[in-house]
Amino acid sequence: MQDKDPVTLVILGASGDLTHRLLLPGLGTLLKSRPEYRVNLVGAAADDLTADQWADRVREGLAEGGCPAERVEQMVAATRFEHLDVTDPAALKAFLADLDAAGHPIVLYFALPPAVSIAACEAMTQFDLPEGMRLAIEKPFGSSYDTAHAFNRLLTSLVPERQMYRVDHYLGKATVLNLLGVRFGNRIFEPIWDTANIEQIEVIADESLALEGRAGYYDHAGALRDMIQSHLLLVMAMVAMEEPARIDEVELRDLIVHTLRATHLAGDDPLTASRRARYTAGSIDGKDIPSYVAEEGVDAARNTETLAEVNLEIRNSRWAGVPFRLRSGKALWDGFRGIVIKFRPVVHLPEGFHNTAEPNVMVIGLTPETLAIGISTNAEGDRWDLEQTTLSADLSESPVRPYGEILQGILDDDPLLSVRGDMTEECWRILTPVVDAWASGAVPMDEYKAGSNGPDNWR
Repeated sequence: MQDKDPVTLVILGASGDLTHRLLLPGLGTLLKSRPEYRVNLVGAAADDLTADQWADRVREGLAEGGCPAERVEQMVAATRFEHLDVTDPAALKAFLADLDAAGHPIVLYFALPPAVSIAACEAMTQFDLPEGMRLAIEKPFGSSYDTAHAFNRLLTSLVPERQMYRVDHYLGKATVLNLLGVRFGNRIFEPIWDTANIEQIEVIADESLALEGRAGYYDHAGALRDMIQSHLLLVMAMVAMEEPARIDEVELRDLIVHTLRATHLAGDDPLTASRRARYTAGSIDGKDIPSYVAEEGVDAARNTETLAEVNLEIRNSRWAGVPFRLRSGKALWDGFRGIVIKFRPVVHLPEGFHNTAEPNVMVIGLTPETLAIGISTNAEGDRWDLEQTTLSADLSESPVRPYGEILQGILDDDPLLSVRGDMTEECWRILTPVVDAWASGAVPMDEYKAGSNGPDNWR
């Protein structure tokens, strides 16, 4: 296969955890799967990192992603690292001008805390950017509807929306993309994907891990902002959206926004449509877990939740009357992550069966990537008894990790898997009443034991 034109990938915040844990291994999986990509990798950070230390990090990260050793060494030999204060307009201007002189398209990836990314973008308003430069920004995209709107205005003052890549790595998960194939590639599903046939849909992202040393980020975010506000709302929108005529960045994202605009809190009441909880001391797989408030780095006064649940409704003819439940939490016993679609009972069961048919349930597992459908069949012992039979399959895993999929889109200048500005604003519009209600204390903070399935009063 012919090599692609080279692209300069600049990682701001190159010394951080995101680069080490996700970006470089993701890039490694992409280069292993698609060797035709030519990437000039540049790291930049304010930290006192030497060129050799940066080279070691690049070597380790790409190798962890399975990149062939020869290609790893080629990347290491060509990469460079620069000390840079991204909030200094003069330093940033000189840095970008030097990169632009090479004549290759530039991708500026902000692997930085949100406040630093905003400060860097404000610094860039003071000079002209290289022609065609693409910006990649990590979530969260603001902290409310108003801040998301202001951030979008700042970003689009720098580059056109088409060159803006807001990264939500859930959109790079193979199983999330499989939703499109399952829904629209099978005649047995699409005609029944509506309120006449579906009773309830749940999007769940529980994990058995506790805080695991992430207090610096998590105690300021919590389960609602960390998982539901972007990840799960976008997955829900892909489950519920209308059928696209083609898979391209305009149509797919238009349909996602169309669905989000129709989405509201159940009953428009954050007090009844949301619940929150925090784990207390317990054990998971024989390991003792301290109470969340006793975890190192946690400030109990922040009142951060570790389990969040929101009930939504989509007000259109396809989904009227169907409840959507979004839930995510830490330190839970089974760590289930997936989409659960519960169908309505059969309209009529012929007389003569000894029992009733259980409603069909379809489960799309996100981690691991699976598909299971429960159907009613005649029992082995008595042919007039009905029992549940599960048809299951393992879904094919992408050889490229989610961050590799995201990077591929950015390098190809295809924003299909990036979050458009209006998507971010709609997600905040939906959940801002919940954020406000929780901040006021109107919704109680329940508790659950680490290693349980949540608070007893939630059952």
